[in-house]
Amino acid sequence: MKKLIFKKLLIDITVFFLVSSLTLGLIVWVIQAVNYMDFITEDGHSLAVYFKYTLLSLPKILSRILPFIFFVSVFYNLIKLENNNELLVYWTYGITKLNFINILFKFSLIFLVIQVFLNIYIVPISLDKGRDYIKKSDLDFFPSLIKEKKFIDTVSDLTIFVDKINNKGELINIFLKDQIKDEESQIIHAKKGILQKKNEKNFLVLLDGEFINNLNGKVTNFTFKKTNFDLSKYSTKTTTYRKIQEVDIKILISCLKKLYIKTNYDYKEIKDFVCTDDSLKNIKQETLKRIFKPLYIPVICLIASLLIFVSKDNYFYSRLKVILFLFGIFSLIASEISVRYSGIDETKSIIFVAIPLLFIFIIYSIIFKFTIFKSHA
Repeated sequence: MKKLIFKKLLIDITVFFLVSSLTLGLIVWVIQAVNYMDFITEDGHSLAVYFKYTLLSLPKILSRILPFIFFVSVFYNLIKLENNNELLVYWTYGITKLNFINILFKFSLIFLVIQVFLNIYIVPISLDKGRDYIKKSDLDFFPSLIKEKKFIDTVSDLTIFVDKINNKGELINIFLKDQIKDEESQIIHAKKGILQKKNEKNFLVLLDGEFINNLNGKVTNFTFKKTNFDLSKYSTKTTTYRKIQEVDIKILISCLKKLYIKTNYDYKEIKDFVCTDDSLKNIKQETLKRIFKPLYIPVICLIASLLIFVSKDNYFYSRLKVILFLFGIFSLIASEISVRYSGIDETKSIIFVAIPLLFIFIIYSIIFKFTIFKSHA
């Protein structure tokens, strides 16, 4: 019977958690997706690239909201049990409050493992995959970005100006500036330009124009009747370099080993990740965040479980609910703040890991005192 009533409680918490995570996750995802609309309107990426990129950000969103949703799920279900007098069933069957809390604590460890798994594997892989879609994008919406009498600098090192677009979609009196190198540039003027797509690549067919080349201050020019200008060779201005949150945990740990104990580190494992002393702080911070930040999940579970020590008929019950809820939120905020300082030095890294463990010890000490006090009362 004890297993059945605990099974019902854990199922209720899990169902509430899943529904709330899906609801809040989708809301946050939609808001974030709207913010990413610049990928289409300003950076020229296709709808397919935009959708894949935003969809792959969903694991990160779920990982970020997981602790908060879990805390609310436990908190809500314990209040519901108390309001319905269902907690009395547990005490009637001889379940002590300490045993009750221990079950919740063990249950929270499952969510701890889930978040560690998300942080270490799923989130970096999904973010890296999304970045690959941006890198491989050929700016499918580039033609729609060109406007009359407006400088277009959607892609790196290229600026386009069009005086007029006629009814046939032809570009009239077009100027292009191609920044080839720091001291080398090329200006192209054409009376007419036509956007074409061949073999999934965008080209600009230029008619009746002139090339003006500038190399170290030396200017040369020549005219042309027709030339094809390849737009696919230009990259988007959207950030395409790999961010540290997209790097595999094994690479981060290998880098830490290299910087701390001078072991060999294979830079070929990842092209655009630099392992230097300058990046040590961010690497430590990211590694600690992925592995140790989920320790706050058992902390907030224990905070919510303190509700069972006061009956709803008690004058202080309403106040206790507010205090414990705010304390839980404070713990989550503390986890976000402390992670920002965790990579500064070894002392702050140790403090970052120690804080949730200290919280667990303190809360369990309070629980033991309450248990002993109730047993002698």
